[in-house]
Amino acid sequence: MRFWIISICLPLFVVTPVAADRAAYVHLARLGWNYELRTTMIGRDMSIPIHIHGRDLAGASLCIVGEQPHPHSLATINAFRDLSEHVFGKPLTMRHAGNDASSCGSGRTVVLRLYSGHPPNRALSSDLSWMNQTYELGLPERRQYAVSSPAMAQTFFGRRGQGTHIMVKQPARTRPGMLEAAFYKSILVEELFQSFTFGMDILLFDPNTGFQSKLQETPLRMDRLSWESSDFMRAMLRSNPAGLCAFDVFMMHAVAQTSVDQTVDPLFIEFIDREYEVLLAQAELTMADDRFAAVLAPGCQRSPI
Repeated sequence: MRFWIISICLPLFVVTPVAADRAAYVHLARLGWNYELRTTMIGRDMSIPIHIHGRDLAGASLCIVGEQPHPHSLATINAFRDLSEHVFGKPLTMRHAGNDASSCGSGRTVVLRLYSGHPPNRALSSDLSWMNQTYELGLPERRQYAVSSPAMAQTFFGRRGQGTHIMVKQPARTRPGMLEAAFYKSILVEELFQSFTFGMDILLFDPNTGFQSKLQETPLRMDRLSWESSDFMRAMLRSNPAGLCAFDVFMMHAVAQTSVDQTVDPLFIEFIDREYEVLLAQAELTMADDRFAAVLAPGCQRSPI
């Protein structure tokens, strides 16, 4: 009798590939989007409300300051702009505003500072000071900031709207080698994706586990390595996928179509679970579009460097 019961019940617990993919995607979405902000910049005015929706920057203006985009950087940015317009249905305009973020103007603007060489700490401080005044972010006045990573993005919420600041190192050489090109593309893609979807980093502690998202990364200790060293670049490239994976594009479509008030709300995860098949089909078509190839990693693999 026990064997009969098991044989009848077993099919109910068989997990099909589709069900497994759904469960994995829903789990990743929960890790990357269903979060609470528990930390903030020291000294920030905590009375300023925060509203988080991954679609807030759809159709915003991308204002580049600092260096002109390297041709490799420009190819990556333009491919992401095309992808963003395809998914969100709104163009992501772009212009270079010189060396000072104050030339970007206010409104729905994302500041992208590009640099090569030494980290521009003074320029970062100037950018954030201007944003603090423009959006009334409530940050301490005259504070000096330091660049802590070759790629970093921050979104601030103020009394006059929100402001996003991205700072990414780019190649210094006209013709960078394969390692450099892969490294600089990878960090630029990651910051653009996170800024325009509000997805958070997802730590993957087992390096032998396959990646499913650009958000996933294996923890590294590289504080003693130069950002321009081959060892640093290789380690960074091994720590996460080379570009956006199918899950990432899936989430862009989800962010674009959900009707929830905030994408950190559990209702957003319920939407993903409910609309999984539709979103997956859309993501598969987008992944196959050659226009976006420069920012995609179809197999979600590390860079072969």
